[in-house]
Amino acid sequence: MAILKIKNLSFTYNGAENKALDNINLEIERGDFVLLCGESGCGKTTLLKLMKKQLRPEGRLEGGIYYNGKEINELEERISVTDIGYVMQNPDNQIVTDKVWHELAFGLESLGEKTDVIRRKVAEISGFFGIGDWYRKKTSELSGGQKQLLNLASIMVMQPQILILDEPTSQLDPIAAGDFIDALKKINEELGITVIMAEHRLEEVFPAASKAVLMNKAEIYMCDTPRNVGRKLSAEENPHKMNLGLPSSVRIFNAVKGTGECPLTVREGKEFISSNFNCDIKVLPFEKPDYENRRAAIEIKEGFFRYERETPDVLSGLDLKVYENEFLCILGGNGAGKTTLLKIMSGLKRLYKGKLRIWDKKIKEYNGNSLYRNNISCLPQNPQSLFVKSTVYDDLFEITRILEYKKEEAEEKIDNIAEKLGIKHLFKSHPYDLSGGEQQKAAFAKILLMEPKIILLDEPTKGMDAYSKQTLAGILKGLLKEGKTIVTVTHDIEFAAEYADRCAMFFDGQIVSADNRVDFFAGNSYYTTAASRITRHMFENAVTVEMAAEICRINGYKGCGGK
Repeated sequence: MAILKIKNLSFTYNGAENKALDNINLEIERGDFVLLCGESGCGKTTLLKLMKKQLRPEGRLEGGIYYNGKEINELEERISVTDIGYVMQNPDNQIVTDKVWHELAFGLESLGEKTDVIRRKVAEISGFFGIGDWYRKKTSELSGGQKQLLNLASIMVMQPQILILDEPTSQLDPIAAGDFIDALKKINEELGITVIMAEHRLEEVFPAASKAVLMNKAEIYMCDTPRNVGRKLSAEENPHKMNLGLPSSVRIFNAVKGTGECPLTVREGKEFISSNFNCDIKVLPFEKPDYENRRAAIEIKEGFFRYERETPDVLSGLDLKVYENEFLCILGGNGAGKTTLLKIMSGLKRLYKGKLRIWDKKIKEYNGNSLYRNNISCLPQNPQSLFVKSTVYDDLFEITRILEYKKEEAEEKIDNIAEKLGIKHLFKSHPYDLSGGEQQKAAFAKILLMEPKIILLDEPTKGMDAYSKQTLAGILKGLLKEGKTIVTVTHDIEFAAEYADRCAMFFDGQIVSADNRVDFFAGNSYYTTAASRITRHMFENAVTVEMAAEICRINGYKGCGGK
């Protein structure tokens, strides 16, 4: 018998016209690792929340979800809490205590377990996850990766049978995300726990899954092994949007029209390239951006910043020049200070030492209105902080009112930007009811309505599917053609490698390296793209799937083993 069975499930949110889920049927066996994927707003989060009794949203539900043959809503409270664990997207939203050890014990304490049992189980789970070194730390002192690992451990200490995760790596840097996925593999393989995970970053989790469920517009579009899903998607006459989000090895295989078994992992991708292609030409020509005749849009010299007098510096002698009409991506680990750097650039925080100039003008020479109006705008990491009204349209209209646009002009601007971002269908929705990716788009629309010359973006692709990222990139390219300057803080290495003009590494309070996107990633061993890892043993600078496929075509197939 399946551990979880979903039968004829449909769901409509209160006040909504369209179904969020439409006739979902799915059986999940004990020990499965199920990957739930699809574009933003297709119903993934809704489906996951319906699996957890305590998180079920309000609305009209048809059909049912059954855990070991019993409807989820009819489960005893204790069984629902212990047997079905849930890890949220934002690690800060799930942590409830101030100390790591207390967070691990909190769930067991709430269940009324005896002290010696709690201590034994907490010690056991700490060893399993390697938490011992920060066991007595404050939760506020942890990095994003540590917080998410703590959330996972806090759920696992209650020994669940099913572990549900809603985009748990969306706010983690690539290395922390990799560590988290490794922990999930260990849980699934060594403990036999059933894992159900919604995720947009598929590079590492796609090969780890035993079953991939692709959702499309509230329905299940495809359900099969990851290898079969990758092959079926590539074989479709009209390629599905999901093709863009498949692992790099799959996309390279499809781009060069490979034959045989489709590779999933970096190792399999390397073997495919080695076996089928020549390497006469190692370097793909690349036109580097020229900044010689561009003025500085933002310049920081010897910048120092700390939040409190007694705390360490977050910025420590930082030097950075952002050129007019460039797209700069700033990368680095969780907690390095990248978001703080954006706050400095936007004038929300001030350096205690050093200089900041915007358009060669000292920051203190600007008043609030002249700094922000048609000059500089910032999309924060948490888009919800920008929403002040009960519908998306009212929120957008509020900006036009502040900027004193006439009604007809305001409506035209809102329609144009909403059309670009594909959010017109969200106008009547409450911003808090949107998916993470949809919230990002709605918040970005508010930023664009201000028509800034400099656009600062903090994790703009967080929660977005690959197709939405491509749409966002097209919008950013259009803004660059209009002469805008864009600075983005991101963990999304693939996005930066594909679209940035320059990339900069933030570490130890400074920008330690900045270069064009190709040379930046081609020279890295760990902080680089999957395409680079797949091809670097043969080619020197193929840092994107498109570059890897192009240099393969240029070199041609080998006489044996290829076409």
